[in-house]
Amino acid sequence: MYIDFSAFINVKKVKIMRTLFKIVIPIVAIAIIAGSVLAYQYFQTPQQAITINGAGATFPFPLMDKWAAEYHKIKPNIQINYQSIGSGGGIRQYTVKTVDFGATDAPLTEQQFANATNTLHIPETIGGVVPTYNLPGTSSGLKFSGEVLANIFLGKITKWNDTQLQALNPNANLPSHDILVVHRSDGSGTTYVWTNYLSDVSSQWRTTVGKSTSVNWPTGIGGKGNEGVAGIVSQNPHSIGYVEFIYAKNNNLPWGFVQNAAGQFVEPSLETFTAASSAAAVTLPKGDQSWSTVSIVDSLVNNTQATGAYPITSFTYLLAYKELNVVPNMNQDKAKALVQFLWWAIHDGQSYSADLAYVPLPQQVVVNDEATIRMITFNGQQLYTG
Repeated sequence: MYIDFSAFINVKKVKIMRTLFKIVIPIVAIAIIAGSVLAYQYFQTPQQAITINGAGATFPFPLMDKWAAEYHKIKPNIQINYQSIGSGGGIRQYTVKTVDFGATDAPLTEQQFANATNTLHIPETIGGVVPTYNLPGTSSGLKFSGEVLANIFLGKITKWNDTQLQALNPNANLPSHDILVVHRSDGSGTTYVWTNYLSDVSSQWRTTVGKSTSVNWPTGIGGKGNEGVAGIVSQNPHSIGYVEFIYAKNNNLPWGFVQNAAGQFVEPSLETFTAASSAAAVTLPKGDQSWSTVSIVDSLVNNTQATGAYPITSFTYLLAYKELNVVPNMNQDKAKALVQFLWWAIHDGQSYSADLAYVPLPQQVVVNDEATIRMITFNGQQLYTG
């Protein structure tokens, strides 16, 4: 009998071919993908690691610290290194160009502005400075007028049960202990905001002490940074100091309610800082002009219509040079990275403000900042063109 095996052989060949395809095709595909990855890695230029250095105010440090972390997630090759050393130190380092940008709660004085030619002021956020105290048995809510706060820091009110304090707080059990006044020991934008307010509400303060980042304190002991003041108050019963609001919250310290021009005793909060910024009749200069007279505090001191507004509310600023090639160790890539960070900070970065009790920038301030950032150049070339 003759049996034709050709059909079986053909079937066998088909099966073998199918098996080979199943094995070979994935191997080829893997080889192609691997080759593509290697080629991409070979020809792709790695992103250069860039560190941007800044220094200055402790007032906005919690927000700056949050920004640095969040921006690094978006731009892993960019590291924002911000040193919280106080506005005075930040202005000094910025002026001598040992940092890429500065930060201050006090706008530059006319002399400082002249010493740092072509400086741009970029408002970054808005917050409040609050009286904070350590009074056993007393929680937040102690009431203060501007005159009483000035008299405490002048050393005229020395006891917690002084009649002026008792008149404002008739239901509080105020002790007969001496008041320990705590103030900043370093050059401080927070001090500028605080003394700006005391100068507005007290003629004696204005003529004997005045407003500045550093003053000759009539009484008390000093702490470095908002952290230092909060620490001393926390450790010393019967003390009183002033800090940016988030430092009182983070240290579980009580804060006072401060009387505004409408006669209300206003609790510091995101809402009352927002009310203050909304009520403030502040004219914003161009970014490359002097900002020495800009003050939310001044605009509120006689504004009896500013209901619900916390009176010690202020901008805090980033400082940058209009032409960045004046900064040593600055190059085109670093300059672009700085400008991109500044743009992000006044836009997406504002979404992190409220959780830290800072006020997101009002739209008119953002528009002003946008125009300012577009002024920044490197070797005469505009860096942000969006």
